[in-house]
Amino acid sequence: MAVMMQAFYWDGPIKENKRGEWWNYVAEKVPQLGSAGINSIWLPPFSKCSVVTSNGYDPYDYFDLGDFDQKGGAKTLYGNRAELEKLIRVMREHNIGAIADMVINHNSGADEEETNPLDGKKRWTKFSPRSGKFPRDWNCFHPCRYERAMIEGEKFAGFPHLCHRSPRVYEAMFEYARLAIEELDFDGLRFDFVKGYGAWMIGLLAKYQYQKRDAREFTPFVVGEYWSGPEDIAGWLDGVRAVTDGQIAAFDFPLRYKLKDVCDTPNYDLRNLTDGESVSAARPFNAVTFTENHDMGGNEVVNDKMLGYSFILTGDGYPCVFWWDYFNCELARPGTPNGIDALIAAHHRHAGGESSVLHADPDLYIMQRGGTEAQTGLVYVLNNLGNQWSGTSVKTKWANKKFTPVAWDGHDTAHPDERTTDGEGNAEFPAPPRGYCVYAPAGY
Repeated sequence: MAVMMQAFYWDGPIKENKRGEWWNYVAEKVPQLGSAGINSIWLPPFSKCSVVTSNGYDPYDYFDLGDFDQKGGAKTLYGNRAELEKLIRVMREHNIGAIADMVINHNSGADEEETNPLDGKKRWTKFSPRSGKFPRDWNCFHPCRYERAMIEGEKFAGFPHLCHRSPRVYEAMFEYARLAIEELDFDGLRFDFVKGYGAWMIGLLAKYQYQKRDAREFTPFVVGEYWSGPEDIAGWLDGVRAVTDGQIAAFDFPLRYKLKDVCDTPNYDLRNLTDGESVSAARPFNAVTFTENHDMGGNEVVNDKMLGYSFILTGDGYPCVFWWDYFNCELARPGTPNGIDALIAAHHRHAGGESSVLHADPDLYIMQRGGTEAQTGLVYVLNNLGNQWSGTSVKTKWANKKFTPVAWDGHDTAHPDERTTDGEGNAEFPAPPRGYCVYAPAGY
């Protein structure tokens, strides 16, 4: 499985004095990310929003990518179209795919307030974008003649919400997706706030037969942000699958909250990691796992964040690394065995095959990846004790095999010893206090 990077954080361009220059700034980092083993980069929304300082989640003009002087300026917070296209070309040169952030539900920044004749209420629903594409009025929003009912959970920040059953909206959303895939050369689509509209819309956008510039048909990677529990996410995945032949993913919010507890809650019981209550546990090929993202303000992981990264980069799912953690918190730690870079290398070389929990108690968790033809497999140890190295003997699939520590971190960063299994595959595998260790079969 590949590794994704979320290449932005909330107000990042403003905080780093890169307003209107974020696309260029990310392009400068692409060679480093490519060398580290990042396979795809999730970029923030590229459309003009209600103000040019917006982070992108309140779209006004879907087809202004930073080139029309409206809403306070020409460029978006991140840059303009030419700079975005250059960034994606640079990513291509380093074999990194691009994932677009699609906001197809709530809009903001309308030019006029108008009365909806269906219920007599006034709303800001008159949009006259300077791109000239997708002008809209009350007919494009709920309630409208095509669909009056509002989906449960649809309301967001008081914004008007598009009605996808309106032919004008339906056509515009396909044009928007085609812009991303066919013109800008994105490889995937991340859909924001998918609980706010029908799963059928995601299914249809995923199923459309996109065509790249070289005339080849292309199926994008698609992932939805359904911020809820495992049952709700499973229901959404089933709903999307019912209307598409493609494989759609969801962000693993249930796992993320477990990992926050691992990192921040004293004496957290590591057996909770084995209860199956996550997307990656139930549907490993439909899960995008993460430790942190741009929406976690006020709920960030505060302590020992590398514990979370060690879990997602060795376990099932498509792991996503957060820009803030990698660069601003300096958790990449290149050239050492103690950072995200070492875990990415371990992910690519070793984290393949079936996952099996070999041991779990309140303070110690040991998991095995069985390996594939391309990846050796590994043994992963997570130690919750804060004052001592801890491990126990477990039975692995490998008999008479030497194991080398390839990535580790914790409150003691001393080099762990190699381990050798006996004739039945047994060996003791320890990890540092409040830390982890990844062991890989030697000789690969």
